[in-house]
Amino acid sequence: MTGVEDVGIIGIGIHPFGRHPGVPGLEMAAVAARSALSDAGVRWEEIDFAAGGSDAAGNADTTVAALGLTGIPFINVKNGCATGGSALTTAHAMLSAGAADLALVVGFDKHPPGAFNPLPEDWGLGSWYGETGLMLTTQFFAMKIQRYMSEHAISASTLAKVAAKAFRNGAANPNAWRRKPLSEQEILSSRMLNHPLTQYMFCSPGEGAVALVLARGKRLRDSPQRTVYLRSVAFRTRKFGSFEVFSPSIPIQSAPSPTAEAAAAAFAQAGIGPDDVDIAQLQDTESGAEVMHLAETGLCQHGEQELLIQSGATEIAGRLPVNTDGGCLANGEPIGASGLRQVHEIVLQLRGEAGARQTPEPRRVGFTQVYGAPGVSACAVLSR
Repeated sequence: MTGVEDVGIIGIGIHPFGRHPGVPGLEMAAVAARSALSDAGVRWEEIDFAAGGSDAAGNADTTVAALGLTGIPFINVKNGCATGGSALTTAHAMLSAGAADLALVVGFDKHPPGAFNPLPEDWGLGSWYGETGLMLTTQFFAMKIQRYMSEHAISASTLAKVAAKAFRNGAANPNAWRRKPLSEQEILSSRMLNHPLTQYMFCSPGEGAVALVLARGKRLRDSPQRTVYLRSVAFRTRKFGSFEVFSPSIPIQSAPSPTAEAAAAAFAQAGIGPDDVDIAQLQDTESGAEVMHLAETGLCQHGEQELLIQSGATEIAGRLPVNTDGGCLANGEPIGASGLRQVHEIVLQLRGEAGARQTPEPRRVGFTQVYGAPGVSACAVLSR
């Protein structure tokens, strides 16, 4: 039975990812929002609360100029790659508390070509951090996966398989940016950027937007049967000892990552465990991230990724499909939209509406995880 304590996703909308010259980020956000409202069968005037964010394309609340000046409470969030997860957490909390019955969540961004160029001073670091090259996230992620590969016997072939899967899945996704499949050999032989990660093992900054409509109580009970329930959302920051991007030092003793703690909290809130997950969307800003996040979320043990990925278990037809829409590798990363893109894909898969990339067997429990600098992570459990 659906009770007032339940929160569900009753509408989803997306603006295609990629490059869209002349289209402002806020316009993409409005497109995604209108699509989500239409999908939910509700009007903007009925929305009680909204939350949204962007890293570089404007303030989400100014989309009211396009959607309508209704006086709605609209909270802006900005939290690195976890911006979308932060917006989802905010809306979920409002609905769970009974402060709203119908909410809109939107995330969008529009980044210029080239690598992200954050300033050390904006992250509480000295200029020396940038002068040594550590503000380049490619360098940090490469160092992190190097250590992980050494400790857990992960091969370069497995990194290539992650990327090949992403581009293959992206080719079946009409909203993806990179839609050309690449072989493992093409990925391995592409330009080395930061060892062991080659050019096609990294995602690219991009453009796009995603919106969701959430409901509770009577608004949820009256929604169509396509509803997907948002069983839990958990958000955590880093503890001392976790090894995260933009860290000024490496701790002697390690601590659990924010992803590990957020995932554990999300599963506990939902009353299920990682073994119950049928399909997952994990942040894959580079191939190594997907490998590490598989274990950090509890979906496998550390070191088991080698066999899991090599056996095809994470493919669309596998036991645990991961990043069925191509992930960040194929979609690119408009920072504000990436976390919500993951939720959008899980909703499509659980509805059975993912088209050419639909998993062959019905999936009932989905899981999403998104990580942001300098060490924040949001995880969510969804189900039919």
